[in-house]
Amino acid sequence: MPVPTSLASRAGADTIPIVPVKKGRLRDFLKDKPAGLKAWLESVGFTAEPGSVALVPGRDHRLRQVLVGVESPGHIWAYGDLPTKLPAKHRYRLEARLEAAEANNAALGWALGSYAYTRYKSAKRKPATLVWPEAADRVLVEARAEALCLARDLINTPADDMGPSALASAAGELAKQHGAKIEVIVGDQLLKRNYPTIHAVGRAAADAPRLIDMSWGKPSAPKVTLVGKGVCFDSGGLDIKTAAGMKMMKKDMGGAASVLALAKMIMAEALPLRLRVLVPAVENAISANAFHPLDVIRTRKGITVEVGNTDAEGRLILCDALAEADSEKPTLLIDMATLTGAARVALGPELPALFSNNDSVAADLLTHAQAEADPLWRMPLWQPYRKMLETYMADISSTGDAPFAGSVTAALFLQSFVSKDTPWVHIDTYAWNAKTRPGRPEGGEALGARALLALIRQRYARV
Repeated sequence: MPVPTSLASRAGADTIPIVPVKKGRLRDFLKDKPAGLKAWLESVGFTAEPGSVALVPGRDHRLRQVLVGVESPGHIWAYGDLPTKLPAKHRYRLEARLEAAEANNAALGWALGSYAYTRYKSAKRKPATLVWPEAADRVLVEARAEALCLARDLINTPADDMGPSALASAAGELAKQHGAKIEVIVGDQLLKRNYPTIHAVGRAAADAPRLIDMSWGKPSAPKVTLVGKGVCFDSGGLDIKTAAGMKMMKKDMGGAASVLALAKMIMAEALPLRLRVLVPAVENAISANAFHPLDVIRTRKGITVEVGNTDAEGRLILCDALAEADSEKPTLLIDMATLTGAARVALGPELPALFSNNDSVAADLLTHAQAEADPLWRMPLWQPYRKMLETYMADISSTGDAPFAGSVTAALFLQSFVSKDTPWVHIDTYAWNAKTRPGRPEGGEALGARALLALIRQRYARV
């Protein structure tokens, strides 16, 4: 994990100060500074635009300080690209007055910017080291960095090394670390235990389908349940994807990785709740026993579903997991899934779609998303579109035939398996950074997890 190597305990005499300069305030910043500094910054074209960096030498021609342009000195991504921009031979300290939350943001952004996936290839370089900001909560920041980097690692790992069994092993290790209970229901046991849709989607794969069921906390505490889509690879099934459409499908378990990261943060902070995590883990493969278009499956809830398209498999595995989650009447039910291309068309790769049956929960979550710089955008559960899922063969079609509102109809399908009085949040996420941005290298990402943690902390920890 990046925290031990990119954040250091103590500053030394050779520690280089990093001075944040707010956009539009460079002139004010330079008022009482030596003329030589102004001349240097003019010569290198430093204007304090967010993300811009100026390395300032001293009279001995050695690096003396670093100026960085920021929107806000306490923004989580203000320093996120510095670990790979600054010379790694030095250690650095932030020369800024930061409140506790701002210091945590700075340290977490630095740690996440130090991340590199190194299972198969060494990192290009070591990240630069930052001395812990004085007001930072080291335990909290380390826990969050480790959780979010866990999600990145899981998503980045190719399907050959991250199939259903490997995902279950990762969940088992997480449970062991935090003293959680875990049960994994595998293969034909899914039929005996009444999880027919999970079995149907995953039965064609050599790595058997399974349901990962983890619980933690006091049974008497408020119940929060997380459900994550764990499609470890999606060929599309018999409705096979194109080569281009299949290429990135190792990340189709991004919802599962995201809820595992969220669970790790909850457990590490010992929040006073009863947590349950349900991850249906499958590979949607093609074989002689693969499920077919227009098959009708009787789900755990008893609702019959006609398979509109075998490439819409995520909602099928989720519906059984959601039905089980809902049976306990949790005080909050959250699912995360790389569910629809329609959400990406509407909102792009950086903005997950939020659906909820509870306006209060949705409003609070959007407030936290903005405060945490972990954006979400609410989409409607537009009930008139429920007609698009009607079919004469079964209670509901998994897709319907209409080419419109794909993310909305997918959410409406899932809503059919959640009680009206259960506060429910559905996040349709890309779970991937399409390009490198400060603190967010290209690759897997638990988009929305920090915002969800803030919501849960507000509602159950009162902090």
